[in-house]
Amino acid sequence: MTSSYSRRGFLGATAAGGLGIAIAGSLDAIAGPAFAGGRPPAGYGPLVADPDGILALPRGFSYRIVAQAGVTTLDSGEPTPSDADGTAVFRGRHGGSTLVNNHEISGDEPHLVPALPGLTYDPGASGGTTNIDVDGHGRRIREYVSLAGTSTNCAGGITPWDTWLSCEETEARAGSGALQKDHGYVFEVDPFDNDENRHPVPLKFLGRYAHEAVAVDPHRHTSYLTEDASGPNGLYYRWTPPRGFHGGKGALRDLASGRGGATAGRLQAMACFDRGTHVPDMSLATRPGTTYRVRWVEVPDRDARTVSVRNQIDAGEITRSRKFEGQWWGDGGVYVVASFARTTDGSAKEHDGQVWFYDPDHETITLKTIFGVNPDPDVDCGNFDGPDNIAVSPHGGLIIAEDGEGIQHLVGIGERGTPYALARNEFSDGEFTGPTFTADGRILFANIQSPGYVFAITGPWHR
Repeated sequence: MTSSYSRRGFLGATAAGGLGIAIAGSLDAIAGPAFAGGRPPAGYGPLVADPDGILALPRGFSYRIVAQAGVTTLDSGEPTPSDADGTAVFRGRHGGSTLVNNHEISGDEPHLVPALPGLTYDPGASGGTTNIDVDGHGRRIREYVSLAGTSTNCAGGITPWDTWLSCEETEARAGSGALQKDHGYVFEVDPFDNDENRHPVPLKFLGRYAHEAVAVDPHRHTSYLTEDASGPNGLYYRWTPPRGFHGGKGALRDLASGRGGATAGRLQAMACFDRGTHVPDMSLATRPGTTYRVRWVEVPDRDARTVSVRNQIDAGEITRSRKFEGQWWGDGGVYVVASFARTTDGSAKEHDGQVWFYDPDHETITLKTIFGVNPDPDVDCGNFDGPDNIAVSPHGGLIIAEDGEGIQHLVGIGERGTPYALARNEFSDGEFTGPTFTADGRILFANIQSPGYVFAITGPWHR
């Protein structure tokens, strides 16, 4: 399901005047005087403690456990794998839906993705994806493996032709532990036809690095990719398809499998400029409305045979960011999340999250939102940090999966730019992942990565 929801109302109202949102920290320093008089009410009201001690939600909302690692079972008989992460929902038949659920498994987790015949890329790796069919009420029907033998499947993105791109957040090579093949690739997963998922093909033309998320331009079929890496920090990439490429189911696999497929199209890294001056680090921007010009620099060796991709280009030619994370295509461009930055990790300045918008028509990138450093993550007092996966709500605003310190939330951002807690993890300090709405907006699916819950959340969204 390619989302038609738009954040234009949410971000246009908050950032058009160069203000934006401060989630924590100094309001004056980060968001300007618009918030000096306090935040207007937003959201669905205070969270109500869960008697089962799992998920606190606003009054009138409820959740259903769709899958639980080690408890529910796959069609093949094994338990649901650990570490649910990036997730997409696709409209199915008869009013139901199919979820494609990443499992960010590197090998030490208790419940692995089984290496089923025909669906396994590397029998030495234990990550992958499962598909979960649900009915129109979010009730589980079945779950089955759709990709196996990959590693650290973190986020990804939906294609305009209704498939899922699953990203490996690793640079591990063959011979590392039990691995028999190189890793750090993107794989395409079909939500409905598992025969299309047989004999997985890495999309090597998208590069080999610690992939996080993908956003695909529905018109040009250009792909934008985030890298979650450190030492040095990661880059933001653009893949431009070769002339004559027409997207569609099977098109990426065919391109990757064809002659010259490993280097098909162009893979480039982003460089930002502030009125002609090179910007080395995205954390230098501290005020929403900051806009940089973008240029793109060719990646010399996208398969990183001897040198990691982010080290192949001179530091004066590219722009880095700590924790490039989730993405979402909308409003003719890409919304991109940077989860946090600290001077101790090589960042120029500190924050607990940024949301950027890249405009491909004007080749600019604009800071829409910045999260100040959370002064006390262990206190649940409206200070949030560590945005990761993101989703737009058809009911207005944005849903952010918090992957920060201390208490973890699903955070909503109202159309006036005011943050609020939509859900709280009462079971553990595990991060939220994979928020995604059904096409009709009735159900929000989201995960707690550890111990591995997949939820269907319903309630008075119109409120």
